[in-house]
Amino acid sequence: MKNHFVLFDLDGTITDSSEGIVNSILYALRKMGKEEEDINRLTSYVGPSLKDTFQNNYFPGEEECKKAIAFYREYYATKGIFENKLYAGILDVLKTIKDSGGVVALATAKPTYFAKIILKHFGIDFYFDSIVGSHLRGTRTHKNEIIFEVLDQLGFPKSNDIYMIGDREYDVMGGKKHQLKTIGVSYGYGTEGELLRANPDFLVQSPSKILECF
Repeated sequence: MKNHFVLFDLDGTITDSSEGIVNSILYALRKMGKEEEDINRLTSYVGPSLKDTFQNNYFPGEEECKKAIAFYREYYATKGIFENKLYAGILDVLKTIKDSGGVVALATAKPTYFAKIILKHFGIDFYFDSIVGSHLRGTRTHKNEIIFEVLDQLGFPKSNDIYMIGDREYDVMGGKKHQLKTIGVSYGYGTEGELLRANPDFLVQSPSKILECF
């Protein structure tokens, strides 16, 4: 896989982080005086930026949204971030790509600060040549912006083998915007229908199948 550049999403692609994210959202909602009756739908909010999640579903006002995000991070920073686990088989994928000479990067809507803590917590940070997420101040939240920054850090590689891998339509659309090959993973939080509508180059059902796309 020499000359392969592989960008990964984090939540729903490398880690199963739904427990911590859902608990953090519930904590923020309760602090804001709201209750969510349909807990199951909260997993669909794993992936998009916090601002989009809160503004589009609960707090359209800018100030209320900022307060909700602050409460979310109050729980997430000490508890939610560790209510998390690696998907079975993803470690072998990262190791195989690196051992064969590939370049691995992270492109996540999660703030870079938290993403680095998570990768270090699982002992996999050394696999990544670039780690890019959103800013804590609420900017650089869209996947196409994040992918651009990754490519910039990698020196805008001249390769026909640059991939974006993720579980949501935003990952696929962001990759396509930069003419990357895209791999949708249906084992995460996006539905297979959502991914198919985004039309990825490949669609896989488990981490072990990712390597078959290269």
